[in-house]
Amino acid sequence: MERLWAPWRLQYVASASGENAVDCVFCDKQVGDEREMLIVHRGTHCFAMLNLYPYANGHLMVAPYRHLASPGDLDADERAELWQLLDHCLRALDATLKPHGANAGLNLGRSAGAGVEGHLHLHVVPRWNGDTNFMPVLADVRVMAQHLDDTWQLLRDAWASV
Repeated sequence: MERLWAPWRLQYVASASGENAVDCVFCDKQVGDEREMLIVHRGTHCFAMLNLYPYANGHLMVAPYRHLASPGDLDADERAELWQLLDHCLRALDATLKPHGANAGLNLGRSAGAGVEGHLHLHVVPRWNGDTNFMPVLADVRVMAQHLDDTWQLLRDAWASV
C-alpha cells in the first residue's frame, strides 16, 4: 500500500479525542498565532483561514466569530462581511494562485457534507482546468502541490494589495 505523509494531521487527530478535544475548530481560532492557525485575515465580524484538510491548494474558509449554525442567524453586519471576505478571498487567490475558477459554498448539516455542523463557514475552493485526477477516485487521496505554510504566506502577503 502506498502512503502519502501528512504530518500536520497528527495534532488534529490527537486533539479530536480525549480530554483535550476541541469543541469547535472555528471558535478555537478566536485568538492566537495567525500563522499557526492558518488565519489569512481577521475582520470585525468574520475571518478567513486556510483549510487544514484542503480539497485543493488554496482552499479557504470564511466564518463568523459567533458560533452560528444557520445563515439566517447572521446579523446584517456579519452577513455583509462574510460576502465581502468571499470577494477578497477570490481576489487574493486570483492574484497569487491564478485559478481558472472557484467553488464557493456552504455545507449545512451532516447530510450535506458539513464536517463542522454547528459553526457556519463558507468554503472557497480554487479550481483549475483539468484539476481532477485519478487520486481521489482510486485512492480517496488528494495531492496538494504546495505546503500549507507556503500558501498561507503567499495569500497573507497578497491580502492587503487586492
